[in-house]
Amino acid sequence: MRLFLYSFGLLGLLFTGIAQANEADLKEAIQAHFPGSKIESLTQTPYLGLYEAVIDGEIFYTDEKAEYFFMGHIVDAKKRASLTSERMQQIRDSRRIAIDTLPLEHALKMVKGNGKRTLIVYSDPNCPYCKRLEKELVNVTDITIYTLLYPVLNGSMTTAEAIWCSEDRVKAWDDFMLKSVVPTGKNCDAPLQILLESGRQNRVTGTPTLIFADGSVVPGFIPQSEIEKRLDQATSK
Repeated sequence: MRLFLYSFGLLGLLFTGIAQANEADLKEAIQAHFPGSKIESLTQTPYLGLYEAVIDGEIFYTDEKAEYFFMGHIVDAKKRASLTSERMQQIRDSRRIAIDTLPLEHALKMVKGNGKRTLIVYSDPNCPYCKRLEKELVNVTDITIYTLLYPVLNGSMTTAEAIWCSEDRVKAWDDFMLKSVVPTGKNCDAPLQILLESGRQNRVTGTPTLIFADGSVVPGFIPQSEIEKRLDQATSK
């Protein structure tokens, strides 16, 4: 991937007064810099003559000829708000993953209460935010939680294998995430490569990544109150 990052100050000079680009030509020019990646959307912004390109879930800004790229936050000085953050939230809210495409047969499954609400989590055992999430989930009831082991951090593969190979996988997971009890399971065929490939196909770039019953995706840690709200919204849909 060839990517040229320029400062926000330079962009004001580079993109002043440019004409509207032909979208098809611009998309072709951008694609040349990102071979093998998917351009999900391309729109002209109302500021600095920039075009917004969403590529593999990430926002980039470029000029009408794709000669320069900028990756960073556009900030509205009057509102003191990141316009880029607002767009990313819109993209995340509109994103959906088909639940029936996920390898739930390889998940750690926990049913609490009536289990009517569903939550799926890609989680790395050594991710500190994943451990914070587990503490938030302790008091969430009437839920079925599917934990998809996603060992992407250094040293996580060994821990994930030990958890999967434990006699009681859910207990081993809870003990490790909530009590720091090291799992001792070994010598089994853990489906971790299947889970890693599933995450890559669904553009899971970090942990935790939460998926709700309506397919909506939340990347990153959220507190119990937000989890409860999204669980109820997904169930009602």
